[in-house]
Amino acid sequence: MSTERLNSRQLIDLVLDDDSWTSWDTAPARVGVDDEYAAQLARAAAKSGVDESVITGEGRIRGRRVGILLGEFGFLAGSIGRDAADRLVAGIERATAEQIPLLAAPISGGTRMQEGTPAFVQMVRISAAVAQHKAVGLPYLVYLRHPTTGGVMASWGSLGHVTVAEPNALTGFLGPRVYEALYGKPFPEGVQTSENLYEHGIIDAVVPPEEIADIVDRALAILLAPRTGIAAVAPPADDEIPDVDTWDAVTRSRRPDRPGVRRLLKYAASDVVPLNGTGQGEADPGLLIALARFGDAPCVFLGQDRRGQTTDHPMGPEALREARRGMRLASELGLPLVTVIDTQGAALSVEAEEGGLAGEIARCLADLVTLDAPTLCLMLGEGNGGGALAFLPADRVIAAQHAWLSPLPPEGASAIVHRDLDHAPEMARAQQVRALDLHARGIVDRIVAERPDAADEPGEFCRRVGAVLEFELAELLSNGAGPVAKRSARYL
Repeated sequence: MSTERLNSRQLIDLVLDDDSWTSWDTAPARVGVDDEYAAQLARAAAKSGVDESVITGEGRIRGRRVGILLGEFGFLAGSIGRDAADRLVAGIERATAEQIPLLAAPISGGTRMQEGTPAFVQMVRISAAVAQHKAVGLPYLVYLRHPTTGGVMASWGSLGHVTVAEPNALTGFLGPRVYEALYGKPFPEGVQTSENLYEHGIIDAVVPPEEIADIVDRALAILLAPRTGIAAVAPPADDEIPDVDTWDAVTRSRRPDRPGVRRLLKYAASDVVPLNGTGQGEADPGLLIALARFGDAPCVFLGQDRRGQTTDHPMGPEALREARRGMRLASELGLPLVTVIDTQGAALSVEAEEGGLAGEIARCLADLVTLDAPTLCLMLGEGNGGGALAFLPADRVIAAQHAWLSPLPPEGASAIVHRDLDHAPEMARAQQVRALDLHARGIVDRIVAERPDAADEPGEFCRRVGAVLEFELAELLSNGAGPVAKRSARYL
């Protein structure tokens, strides 16, 4: 666990721009406090140098105005009583009223035992205030410090659009001392750590305090990017696409050196902040989720990652639940959503069936086609089965020249119809899987050329795709999300 704990003043000096801090706090009311508790509060104030376990205010991070909610462990272990809750709610509501993002940095053992259940139920008020802040599209960012446990972890510590944590921090619901007292044995080592939360897709990153300002700045550059008034982007040239053979396209899309989503972001995105997991205990290396900008246009980015999908670990239902987190983020923040199809197919396994794969495909389709945010789909490579289809419904669909979409791998279709694998090329042609066929049917709106193959020109190809994404996103931001009927009409 961490050995050095920064207090609230030290964190302010480290993270905020020089001389930019302004407190929002007023003196605690201290209603109904008996003499013994009053003495404890006085000793806590003298020890910590602050008058409560949280302080609120505003400052600037890289010149950008941000509301701040900070825990102070030196004041009764950062515990939350009624006065602390009143202060938090007032700070959150002020940030909401003044339309500024919030950075929360909790550190706490949870509810203040001296106040019992009346303090415990304050977590409802705090969570409601955070939900209202998010409901009007304002960013809420969280930095979990050592330790953050109990009701704090289970309320304002776990509601971030982006959540990162201090290295080696104790982070969890039930404090280890409570567990040992209740069950007579120590809590297992290594579970309630920030690194384990990251491993299980509950937080987005593990970041030392000196890097907080950088990640907040990068995230807010995307989350607060203008949705309107973006400079017009010149339409990309309509590429002339040769009549490539279907099987040639399929085999080219399977080249191991074909660029995937990681190289696309490297060459084409102007800003990227990787996220991680569902936030609910699951992550899948077959999906890349991020906040990104292409040119000036911001988006939530969901890309099927060919590098993360292997024979031993194909894309599972966890990836689809992770994708649905991205859809919720796009809706909450009013950002366009970009989905990228590039998969050999979703997992066919006992684990996938028991994990609800079919239901997750259905829910992704339903969420995407009804999403109240502009949507853009990129068919980048292979598009096998329902795992690919789950990312398709969008206001606009673009495709790489050798991308394709099929209900099964062509070899699987051949096995069903011909009871062999030899007819795979024939089945691919008959099933009209290639981008050219889908463009002719109105399912794909634009095709991006490969000259002659994306794997032979990865940088230029990715930049060409990026230019198309930038243009399409700028257009979507101008026009808004399309109606459900229009999104589904392309499949008639």
